[in-house]
Amino acid sequence: QVQLVESGGGLVQAGGSLRLSCAASGRPFNKYGIGWFRQAPGKEREFVAVISSSGGSTYYADSVKGRFTISRDNAKNTVVLEMNSLKPEDTAVYYCAARSMFLGPVSPKENEYDYWGQGTQVTVSS
Repeated sequence: QVQLVESGGGLVQAGGSLRLSCAASGRPFNKYGIGWFRQAPGKEREFVAVISSSGGSTYYADSVKGRFTISRDNAKNTVVLEMNSLKPEDTAVYYCAARSMFLGPVSPKENEYDYWGQGTQVTVSS
């Protein structure tokens, strides 16, 4: 079992920045890739970014590429999503999720993630 807790959400103006953190406990953190997903009101949850268990591979949704950066610190059991140049369409609840390293380094497929956090709200005003 892996427990995940997101933090860092809030209200920001368009063009601003936020830093989301995902803190993990339970099973060895370095055995899991960590992904970020988001769900806007009335929409399905969508993939945002993922980082492999070692941190050596990352993958981003086209909508955030060049604006968001994912990183991890395995010594601190933490993954960070740096979000810059935020747009109103980035408004959503953001979730981090854990995926076994034995499935391969990275994947945007939601059904491959076994453990999920409760989410943190990000609101970008225009």
